[in-house]
Amino acid sequence: MWQPEPHWVALPGGSGTSTVGVWRTAVGGEPLVVKRLAAPTDGDPGELSDPAHGGYWRREADVLLTGVVSATVGLRAAPAEIEEDADGITITRAWIEDDATSGLFLALALGRFAGADLPRPRFLARHLLGDRMARVERHGGWPTLARTTVADVADHLWRRRTGFLEGLDALPQVPQHGDPTASNLPGRAGDDAVAIDWGTLGLGPVGGDLGFLSLSAREEFEPLLDAYLLGLGRGVADRDQVIAGARVVAVLTALNRAEWALARVAGGEGALASKYRHPAVAPHLRTLQRTFPLIEALLDA
Repeated sequence: MWQPEPHWVALPGGSGTSTVGVWRTAVGGEPLVVKRLAAPTDGDPGELSDPAHGGYWRREADVLLTGVVSATVGLRAAPAEIEEDADGITITRAWIEDDATSGLFLALALGRFAGADLPRPRFLARHLLGDRMARVERHGGWPTLARTTVADVADHLWRRRTGFLEGLDALPQVPQHGDPTASNLPGRAGDDAVAIDWGTLGLGPVGGDLGFLSLSAREEFEPLLDAYLLGLGRGVADRDQVIAGARVVAVLTALNRAEWALARVAGGEGALASKYRHPAVAPHLRTLQRTFPLIEALLDA
């Protein structure tokens, strides 16, 4: 049975449906990162074995094995070694120093990547946000948000979710990373960002990656939008289409994350409102507050 070496140092963010963990180590003085993916077993959800589903367990390994994003514009992958066994896959790559790039640079890079000529292997995610919303629906929607001051807004948006997702499907479908936070886009190679964690690579609505990025970037939405459009170039989509994609992705994702964070602490003693400043909750609520202008636009649409 596969086990991490005792001297490896566990890194944060190494949990997920199929991710066993992520560790930092070194060989010959060179720092390395090791990531372990677990193969599905009997009783696991079938979606883990569906190459088009957002939760496909081995997508990151397939991305790196095929080199599909090794030389793409905007975003590119760092080289990695892949080892497979009966229980899963081990991914080993060099440690990438954080270049502390700005949100504007990342938005520009994501726009360039959205206009890239990406091959269409079968393992690309096709309906990432829809798959995530389906999982939330299976868990009952946003019941914890129904106990907060955003209850009416959340209920209205939840009831319209199908229409929002259909609108995303009608937009131009472009290459997207699927989880473009600054920590997942740490490096820089000329005009491109060096990205890691390719487990959600796929085709999605234009502006989708911009919506994801806007939830964690320091910059406001409008300058990020301008940078994304500058990278996107002409002929892929217009400004209104980019805004539509980014708006829906950002709002539904922020609500999903706020529900998830609140639900984790809701069962403890005390009123729910007393837990808004919990360190595991407050960042998600602040992010949700940042999306209020986008929420207002969706409510008026």
